[in-house]
Amino acid sequence: MSATALPAPSGNDTTHVPAYLVGPYDKLRIDVYGIEELQQRIVQVDASGRLSFPLAGTIEVAGKTPNQVAGLIAGRLAGEYVRDPQVTVNLEQTVSQVVAVDGQVKEPGLYPVVGRMTLMRIVATAKGLTELANQTDVVVFRTVNGQKLAALYNLRAIRRGAYSDPDIYADDVVVVGDSKARQIFKDLISSATLLSTPLIIAFR
Repeated sequence: MSATALPAPSGNDTTHVPAYLVGPYDKLRIDVYGIEELQQRIVQVDASGRLSFPLAGTIEVAGKTPNQVAGLIAGRLAGEYVRDPQVTVNLEQTVSQVVAVDGQVKEPGLYPVVGRMTLMRIVATAKGLTELANQTDVVVFRTVNGQKLAALYNLRAIRRGAYSDPDIYADDVVVVGDSKARQIFKDLISSATLLSTPLIIAFR
């Protein structure tokens, strides 16, 4: 592709947005200031995107930010039970907006995307590279407008400032080093091409 960066996914491709949005099966930590029984409560969102909270009842929370969820709970509590409720909602665990990290990282797995995430940060979140990792061989897979794309990045080049640390989005797959992903680029590139720009291809 004629591009210098892997395009960001559209709204139809992923659940990711710059601000974290609550999704099904996420776990939230909810605190109501001054009420001991309603502090440090861990609540899981159900499959339909709703949660139940004491005195507030069942609330639709899918697609809302934690701050918006806090406002909804406060509104319910203020109606009858608590004068000027101070509610905070924090993400405890997410399964709805994650990045898969595989290959030569110390702890492969699924990692949540909360706020802005970059390639270097997601590798660090996976506890860094193994001794066998090839820093010039990091592949990011992404779907953009229904088109499956892959980009090959060089972590050393990013550290040197040859090009910027790319953003990573929910539903991306990052593969580091010795893996089958390398075969996609086997006959297409040499390490020299990565010094100034990443290589991006589209799957037909």
